[in-house]
Amino acid sequence: MKFEFKFIDKKQGSIKDDLLSGLTVSLALVPEAVAFAFVAGVSPVVGLYGAFMMGLITSIFGGRPGMISGATGAMAVVMVSLVQQGNAMGDQQGLQYLFAALILAGTIQTLFGVFKLGKFIRLVPHSVMMGFVNGLAIVIFLSQLGMFKSGGEWLHGTSLYTMLGLVTLTMAIMYFLPKLSKAIPAALVGILVVSGIVIFGNIETETVKSFIQAGGGDSIKAGLPNFNVPIIPFNLETLYLILPFSLILAAVGLIESLMTLNLVDELTETRGSGNRECVAQGAANIVNGFFGGMGGCAMIGQSIINIKSGGRGRLSGIVAALALLAFVLFASAYIEMIPIAALVGVMFMVVIGTFAWSTFKIINKIPVSDLLVIVLVTGLTVLFDLAIAVLAGVIVSALVFAWENATRIRARKKIDEHGIKHYEIYGPLFFGSTTLFNSKFEIQNDPSEVIVDFKESRIMDQSAIEAINKLAERYLKAGKTIHLRHLSKDCIKLVKKAEAICVVNVLEDPNYFVAIDNYKRIIKNTKTTS
Repeated sequence: MKFEFKFIDKKQGSIKDDLLSGLTVSLALVPEAVAFAFVAGVSPVVGLYGAFMMGLITSIFGGRPGMISGATGAMAVVMVSLVQQGNAMGDQQGLQYLFAALILAGTIQTLFGVFKLGKFIRLVPHSVMMGFVNGLAIVIFLSQLGMFKSGGEWLHGTSLYTMLGLVTLTMAIMYFLPKLSKAIPAALVGILVVSGIVIFGNIETETVKSFIQAGGGDSIKAGLPNFNVPIIPFNLETLYLILPFSLILAAVGLIESLMTLNLVDELTETRGSGNRECVAQGAANIVNGFFGGMGGCAMIGQSIINIKSGGRGRLSGIVAALALLAFVLFASAYIEMIPIAALVGVMFMVVIGTFAWSTFKIINKIPVSDLLVIVLVTGLTVLFDLAIAVLAGVIVSALVFAWENATRIRARKKIDEHGIKHYEIYGPLFFGSTTLFNSKFEIQNDPSEVIVDFKESRIMDQSAIEAINKLAERYLKAGKTIHLRHLSKDCIKLVKKAEAICVVNVLEDPNYFVAIDNYKRIIKNTKTTS
């Protein structure tokens, strides 16, 4: 599989590349925005407005140049329930509640960035990241299969063969054209060539217009979005209704955006700002709430189309957003003529580029736990949504890490020439390892004085301090003395909070602290313990 991600050119972009890639992305954004609007239960124009405003604001102010944002399926599946509940209260009320929820969700996302919480994306393990891209590739692939339907029925016969042929042609152009020339984005050429064949060859196949009509829409033509405050009752009942949806929308949007940011960072070997992206995503959703868009977040498929087509700068996203608006205002009739097959072919190539094919190469080279996490996150992304999948993957990875470290604590024992017994602890002492830690001590058989040396260990949390306190109590009841030695500065702080007595033994340990438990005072007559 030499093809994996190889078609992503890591070179620096140019103005020409940004202009052409932005135009390519805008063409792919149209059916996606329309489709997700139908999923959310709103007008296609609301989806297009959302894609335009998300794309423009995040491209200008976001933390990842070259990344594309717009209306997404992950957000749409959350919105649909709120829209339905709102519509039950009155005609079109669902849309107004959606706008209010977007404003609140955007505020939450903005605060997330202001308080610099975007850094927590670093806690996502690589195995979760691989599961994320694999699952998302499968989701994108499955979403395109719906394009092989007409009137709710699967295509068959000539219609199916025509669709498959046009999809294959688009994919072939995208694969072979870069080998000849990279002057023009292959995706754009594929769309234009296949569209020309369909239009001038009078070939009957599904187009953007027929797709919109099949969903109950009429046309994507509309005017500029207008400013409006959501027409809803401003009371606690409204807050109780929209708050859960706003929290979920904010979480899903940030997780998908930050994960996409990390992926684009890897593909382009550059680094974006997670906190800045959080603020931009929040601002874009707030604007959507006031100007009648359905909101959204970063789009991995369109982002990959953009960087594959050479888009690297903010200009590419700005061009994509403005071109999308221009289509809505002036060129809707031409965009509606584009065959769905051309767009499906582009998205299939995105699937190939998104999926981490290296997963199959490393199956026998990584720990079983990491492999299970990859499979788990992939499956949950397909069955549920990205937020649940990533959260579950992080939790499982954390539990595996805790379990593995819980079993690594060791104790080397020796008695020095003064008859003092030393326990040299190895490995972290935290909630998961306290039981094993306590089992290492032989209190009844130990001499009257014991030193526990933490030079190769660390006290990590309150559970560890409580384990030490209980150990000290057991030694005290046995009439014996216990000392803690070689604690690091941060460990000392934890012990101090637990009201332990801490001193610096300058003579013997100029670089280490010696902590003595609460049950004994500082040793007046220091003994040699080296």
